[in-house]
Parts: sequence; C-alpha cells; structure tokens
Amino acid sequence: MEADVFKAIADPVRRDIIGLLAREKMTVKTVADHFSISRPAISRHLRVLRECGLVAIQQQGRERVCQIQPEELAPVFEWMEPYRKMWEAKLDSFEAYLEGLKKDRGEE
Repeated sequence: MEADVFKAIADPVRRDIIGLLAREKMTVKTVADHFSISRPAISRHLRVLRECGLVAIQQQGRERVCQIQPEELAPVFEWMEPYRKMWEAKLDSFEAYLEGLKKDRGEE
C-alpha cells in the first residue's frame, strides 16, 4: 500500500527528516544521528517517506543514501496555494494598517 504524502508530512520527525534531506543527501546513519530516537524508528520514518515517494534510498557500497524527491511535494503546495493567497492578502492589509498608523503619528 502506497503511503499518502499528507499523512507522511503530518509527523514532525518526518518533516524534520525532509528538512535535513532538502539540504543534502545523507546516509541513514547520518539522518539517525540528528535525532534522539532509535535508528530502527528512523528507518520506519524513512520507509514511510520512501513509500510515498518523498525520499529515494539507494545502496552505495555498505551505506544506504537518502535523497529527497521534492517534486512529490507538489500536491501539498497545490493544496496550500489558496491559503497562501489568503494569508498574503491578510498580511498586506495588516501592513497597510501599520503604515496608516505611522502616518497618523507622523513617523515616516
């Protein structure tokens, strides 16, 4: 059964793993070294990320190297787009309000 991207990123450890791998490829051991949980637990998180296509793991000699597959996050970005636009509009409105306050106080 293929894992769902949204379920995969719902877990904070998996989001942290994605963040690490977004910066560089890492071995499973290197990923595990960033966390206080067991290596088998990290392997389970990596398996979920691999099953939904967010992470590719390749055997290189004795090491397993993990690499992010960022294109698989596209559904998340598509889902978030209307919310991004809403927040940008709210922040623009707040910025205009603050600028109005500055003008009223003569603080330009």
